[in-house]
Amino acid sequence: MSAVDSVTGTDCVRYRRDGSCAVVIIDRPEARNAVNPDVARGIEAALDVAEQDDEVRALVITGTPPVFCAGADLKAISAGRVAELDTERGGFGGMTRRKRGKPLIAAVEGPALAGGTELVLACDLVVAASDARFGIPEVKRGLVAGAGGLFRLGERIPINLAMECALTGDPIDAETAHRHGLVNRLTAPGEAVAEALRLAEAIAANAPVAVRESRAVVLECTGGDESASWRQTDRALATVLATEDLAEGIAAFVEKRPPEWKGR
Repeated sequence: MSAVDSVTGTDCVRYRRDGSCAVVIIDRPEARNAVNPDVARGIEAALDVAEQDDEVRALVITGTPPVFCAGADLKAISAGRVAELDTERGGFGGMTRRKRGKPLIAAVEGPALAGGTELVLACDLVVAASDARFGIPEVKRGLVAGAGGLFRLGERIPINLAMECALTGDPIDAETAHRHGLVNRLTAPGEAVAEALRLAEAIAANAPVAVRESRAVVLECTGGDESASWRQTDRALATVLATEDLAEGIAAFVEKRPPEWKGR
């Protein structure tokens, strides 16, 4: 077990900066990285720090191998601490209901089951190793997936496949998840974090305000009313047209140099 992290306030969650990106690591390998109260509070604290740090432009969340996250800690539940697996602002694990402005990428090595899959579904993008597995097996224990899995999974993969996962409780493998769109990039075992950081760096290379506004429109308008989507797009465009970064992006293109974003 690692020492208490100065950012997260717990030894169950570690936070590190990696250039313009940040990495959040669930570090309870002895409990298959299951979410207990410390993990929930630690993830929320890490997200708070990243959201407030102008130098951080994209985040990666992962678990200490060989498991991404096995879901809720059954010992905490049996001890009557189920409510503590949620935070007031973040929901389960401090993140499933969390409002964020910066892109978050899940780097999945090994199983991400039950609440682990729901943490993944709360992310914007997913990189998975070929040994990853995803599933919402709660029905096998007389439960339901209560942290977003029942409606978010069908937004990422075909509804009939999501229904099969929900009703049988059986998992899908990484290749199936990739083929149907849940996983953006598939890697060899042990390489998910490195690939997720490459993806995060590609995002971080772009204008921060433009990334934030683009993310918001995609999330809020996909599948929605077209007239409302146009209004949201127009608001996003008006926001970026007023930024210093727009002028810098054009100047950098003309001068054939990398842009130096100000985030304003």
